[in-house]
Order: sequence, then structure tokens, then C-alpha cells
Amino acid sequence: MEKKWLAWAKQLQSIAQAGLTYSTNKYDRERFEQIREMSVDILNNYTDAGEEKIRDLFCFETGYQTPKVDVRGAIFRQDTILLVKESIDGCWSMPGGWADIGLSVKENIEKEAREEAGLHVVAKKLVGVFDWAKNVDLPNPFAIYKTVMLCDVIDGAFQKNIETEDARYFDLNHLPELSRGRTTETLIELCYEASQDNAFIPIID
Repeated sequence: MEKKWLAWAKQLQSIAQAGLTYSTNKYDRERFEQIREMSVDILNNYTDAGEEKIRDLFCFETGYQTPKVDVRGAIFRQDTILLVKESIDGCWSMPGGWADIGLSVKENIEKEAREEAGLHVVAKKLVGVFDWAKNVDLPNPFAIYKTVMLCDVIDGAFQKNIETEDARYFDLNHLPELSRGRTTETLIELCYEASQDNAFIPIID
């Protein structure tokens, strides 16, 4: 469950951003700037992200604030799952990342698998759309909707890149240290369940 201070910081940021987007009154805009400063201050004091990074995340975003979309591809080979080693933290996750504008969810997942794991895949079956704050107890300045699909591999091999250092298949009972902001044991278990059950109904938070 998301911590209250984090929910409040996000709400303050959302209110401030909407106000700065739609308000033309200079006095109101000053107040909305102050509200945004409050949200930055809360996050800076309760997380280790650093004020500069928080400002980059919050203060340069324009328009009405909406949840960000994260996509992940679940790739199984018998009772093993493909994971990539994230350069940013040295931990492992299912290939994926922020969805790019101009591509569908399916196309984004296929692109991420190609870029991070070197694999050409076809995203075929929806596992679920998850409100990530409800699924992991980690502070994040954004509201995130995580969309996960099962993928079939066509061909390809890992190529080292700026985002990932390695790609391997892991036994489901012997998983490496996971990058939990991206992938959790529970999510992997759910993906495996979906891969084994033709009647699986996608989970929608």
C-alpha cells in the first residue's frame, strides 16, 4: 500500500501542474508554483532520489498530469523466465520500460525486448494492467500503470547496450535479485500462471 506522504506529494504535484497548465492569473500561478515546491520538498526529504532529479521529473513536465505507462514482456522457456540485468542498479527484471508515443502497447513491448534483450518477439497475451503503487511498497514520484504481456521469441541474441548488461533465463525457483521497482516475484508468478492457463483472465487493477 502506498504511503500517505507519497500519495500527498503526488496529489500536490498533480494539482500544481494542472493549475500551471490552465491558470492565466499570475497570482494563482505563483500559488501553484509554491504547491509544486512543497511536493518537491516532501519527496526530497523522504526519498534518496535527490532534489535535482526530482525537479527534473516534476518541474519540466507540462500539461495535465496523468499516470505513466510502463510495459513489460514475459518470456518463458519451459520453466524458466528471461530476465535482463539493469545497468542502473545491477538487478534483474523482465525487459521493458516507459511506453513511447506513436507505438501501441504491443509494439512498445516488442521494441523493449529487442533493445534490452536482443530478441525479436511477438507479444501475444495480456497478463494484466497494474496500478504499481498497489503492488509494490516502494516510493515513486509517479503514478505508474504497468502493462505486461506474454511474448513468443522469433529469434535474436543479447547485445550489450546502455540499458542492460546481460540477459539470461532463470529457473523460477532460483531467481536472482530483482529490480523490484520494475519486476517482482509475485508478478513473475502471475505471468507464469498466465502462460500455463489458456483460460487465464487478465488482471486489471
